[in-house]
Amino acid sequence: MSYQDTQQVCLNGHQTTANYHGSPEFRRKHCATCGAQTIHTCPKCSHEIRGEYHTDGVVVIGFRTPVPTHCENCGSAFPWTEAKAKLASQVKGDGAADHFSLVQQICSRFHLVAKQLRTRHADRDTLVVNDEYDAQDLLHALLQVYFEDIRPEEWTPSYAGGSSRVDFLLKDEQIIIEVKKTRATLKAKNVGEELIIDSQRYRAHPDCKKLLCFVYDPEGWIANPRGLENDLNKKEEGFEIKVLIVPKGH
Repeated sequence: MSYQDTQQVCLNGHQTTANYHGSPEFRRKHCATCGAQTIHTCPKCSHEIRGEYHTDGVVVIGFRTPVPTHCENCGSAFPWTEAKAKLASQVKGDGAADHFSLVQQICSRFHLVAKQLRTRHADRDTLVVNDEYDAQDLLHALLQVYFEDIRPEEWTPSYAGGSSRVDFLLKDEQIIIEVKKTRATLKAKNVGEELIIDSQRYRAHPDCKKLLCFVYDPEGWIANPRGLENDLNKKEEGFEIKVLIVPKGH
């Protein structure tokens, strides 16, 4: 005897279980990977999402039921498919604003990627983001997916008697990315002071029209991340500063 089970998937496309009915103990209201709400039916027509296929007496090892992109009943795109399509459309945009939005999207999901990397098959070695250099290495890898000319540690012109290196310059897009990771000695006040100084340096760079200050705060050292972002975000003619703190709250 054979039967088709149902799978449960979070709104970001992470599979929770492919045996929703057969193994109800694996059901979850929220995703253990990203925290998003889970569903097991199509939001448009309520048809159950096809899960694992079972045949009595047959055990399949090593096969994982794929997460579908569209509902087989009504043809509608699932939420995770729509989200990926939206991100892809940003890549096709010609304006600097589209590229800047894409960089922000990558950084906003940085913590989810860092968490996912901790879980590897057979406990293999992985990248654990312990300090600022780890954060830079992981972000550099993520930027490679969408951008061709990524220049790490680019020198800035002299400002107030000294010069410094930027973390990443996207030359074609005229975007500079500064990466910081909070710690016990680098909290909100220190981060704010450093970013104010950095922004003055970077606006003198001939290839900088937009500056993204990415602050990775996994331990929650910044008590009011949105407040700090609002205080430092600035948009002027020919230059924009955007501060993005991820995640917001421990």
